[in-house]
Amino acid sequence: MSSKSMRLGVTLCVFWLIAAGCGDGDDAANDDTTTPATAELVETFDANDDGTITIGVAAAGPRDDNGYYQSLVDFAIQFSVENGFADPIVSDDIGADEAAHAMSDLAQQGVDIIFVGAAEIAEPLADLTEAFPDIFWYCNCGAGFSELSGLAQATDWGSAIHFTAGVAMGATLADSGGDKAVFLGCCDLNFEKEAYAATVAGMHTVDPDFTMDYVGTGDFAYDFDNSANATAALTASAANGATLAYAYLGGALDPVGQLATDEGIEVFAAGPADICDRTDDIDWAGSIVFDGGRYAARALRLIVAGELTEGSTYRFPTEQGLNGAELCGASEAAATAVADAFDLLGSFDEDLMALLGAISGEAYAAE
Repeated sequence: MSSKSMRLGVTLCVFWLIAAGCGDGDDAANDDTTTPATAELVETFDANDDGTITIGVAAAGPRDDNGYYQSLVDFAIQFSVENGFADPIVSDDIGADEAAHAMSDLAQQGVDIIFVGAAEIAEPLADLTEAFPDIFWYCNCGAGFSELSGLAQATDWGSAIHFTAGVAMGATLADSGGDKAVFLGCCDLNFEKEAYAATVAGMHTVDPDFTMDYVGTGDFAYDFDNSANATAALTASAANGATLAYAYLGGALDPVGQLATDEGIEVFAAGPADICDRTDDIDWAGSIVFDGGRYAARALRLIVAGELTEGSTYRFPTEQGLNGAELCGASEAAATAVADAFDLLGSFDEDLMALLGAISGEAYAAE
């Protein structure tokens, strides 16, 4: 690692220590059982004074991917039904080049809030938040986006989340007697580099001899939906000895999960929180949760409480029950290993923070 990357890693480490501490309060807004009253929501968000709220969702991938993008869409639908609000308006499969036009169209359809589901389509927000200032703009921006006066955004720490992923996958390998895994991603984007390296670090706390290969399955940047490439990559990886797969994918998530199930390969999903409750034929080992719906639910509580405002950023802590590794039908040993990983993160262990900060620094360092 270069000295420049190390410096950035240390900076990120300190930054995330502070952010995690600030984001881990015990106020009502952080209580996932607390829901703002409908009247409070209308008072906070009703931009056009029609007495109801219409949510717009701008998604970079398919609304029905059964993964990260759908989790935000499903939340918007459920939230609107529960509060008697108008049906959400969803614009999905938005590419970066068309984001300005797509979100401008969405903003002109009488929406009061727009959920922007990924930083990859956030570039036009500087202009859009000025053009449509009455709309409340919220971005679940992953690793982060430039702060804007008209944008409330939420981020998380991919390195910490994926440290728990690695522990969960390592414990699963230990239970099954395997020693090799594959990380099926898109195209070696910086947040993928971070997720992969942190996952390997977590696996090595279980057994330093465990290995995980990264395989890109996209034909272009942000192509997380290429089922043909992803299933072919899984077949090749299984032939090379992989007995566990991490489907860090969008629209290709279920095809990979189904093939893994058919071939007897342990498989983890990326993003959705409902994996273990699904009744499909996929035998998921677990999910690495960074669920857009869970995040939006907490963000709305914070906004109503005045703790997340336009122009500010909230960083979700890595917290069991909010994000990170969740196992389906885990052994007692595996469940304990995952819980211990969250406890170690919560203690801000100095060595672990330094390691994860360095991983983040390396992933996001300028080329």
